[in-house]
Amino acid sequence: MIKLICTILSSTKLILIGLAGISAASLAMAYMAEYVFGLEPCILCLYQRVPYAIVIGLGILGALLYPKNPKTGPFFLVSSGLALLANSIIAFYHTGVEQKWWPSHLEGCTTPDMSGNVEDLMARIQAAPVVRCDEIPWADPILNLSMANYNVAFCFGLAMVAFIAARCVKQA
Repeated sequence: MIKLICTILSSTKLILIGLAGISAASLAMAYMAEYVFGLEPCILCLYQRVPYAIVIGLGILGALLYPKNPKTGPFFLVSSGLALLANSIIAFYHTGVEQKWWPSHLEGCTTPDMSGNVEDLMARIQAAPVVRCDEIPWADPILNLSMANYNVAFCFGLAMVAFIAARCVKQA
C-alpha cells in the first residue's frame, strides 16, 4: 500500500505545484466569498489565509529549486505540511469559538471592555471589529458545517499528503 501511495506521490515538483495551486484556489474562494458574496471575515478567518499564502510561496520556490537540487524536496514538502497543519489548528480553534466550546482570547473576537465612562465605552465599541468570530456567517445547508469546519479537515488532509510525499522522497 505504501509503495502505491509513493508511486502516486512520486513527482515532488508536481506535488509542490499542486499544493501551491490548491492553496491559491482556496485563497481565491475566500476572497470570492468576501468580495462577491459579501461574507465579511473575522480575524480568525484572516489568520487562516496566511498559511495558504506561505504554501503558495513554498510551492513555487520548491518547484523552481527542486530540479537543481533534489535534496530540497523534503524540506519544501515538510514546510508546506507544517504550514497546512498550522492552518488546520487555527481552523480547529476557530471551530471551537464558533461552537462556543471555548471563548476566543484574540482581541478582535471578544466583546469590548465595558468599564470606564460613557465616552471611552463608545470609542471602544466603535473601534471593535464588526464581524465576531463566534458567529457563523455561512454554513452549508446539508451538513450545517462552517467554512472553518471544512478548513480543519481540508488542511489536515493536505498536510498529510505533503508529509507522506516527503517521506516517499526520502525513501527513494
